[in-house]
Amino acid sequence: MANEIFWPQDYVPGFADNFASNEVIVAGLTAAEIWPLLSHPAKWPTYYANSANPRFYDDKGPELAEGIQFYFETFGFPVQAKVTEYVPPTAGQPGRVAWHGWAGEEGSLERLDVHHAWLIEDLSEGRVRILTQETQNGKPAKTLATTRPNPMINGHQEWLDGLVSAARSATITTSSKP
Repeated sequence: MANEIFWPQDYVPGFADNFASNEVIVAGLTAAEIWPLLSHPAKWPTYYANSANPRFYDDKGPELAEGIQFYFETFGFPVQAKVTEYVPPTAGQPGRVAWHGWAGEEGSLERLDVHHAWLIEDLSEGRVRILTQETQNGKPAKTLATTRPNPMINGHQEWLDGLVSAARSATITTSSKP
């Protein structure tokens, strides 16, 4: 059985207002090669056009860590976020990172709350699995859930594709150095 995302109570898929799930399995990369591109938000805009202006609060960063707050813009939303899970990948153990993100004033109709989680795990025969899932609550989430084509599914697929491409480029660059 494959590893799965851990969900906080109010964000379990099927009970939240919106859910998106994207996954790729590719050969020739490892979780250790993917992880630095995901764990450093400043790198996101270099391979994912739907991410902008990442920054940390309280002189934290440049790498995510459990409990820290950060900011970025995506899908037209200014997202405040707090890391709720952070476990780098090790031999036999998948990498996990998740954050609670929000945009808009608490209690307002424009408020959007999300739980965005990633699981990066090495598989047999030199393959890596990258899973990203997000649940959302609030009126904007209900609108996104019925929008076609689905902007969350399409946007997160672009994130995965960019992540894989950036990791492949970094691997080629690293292996071609004298």
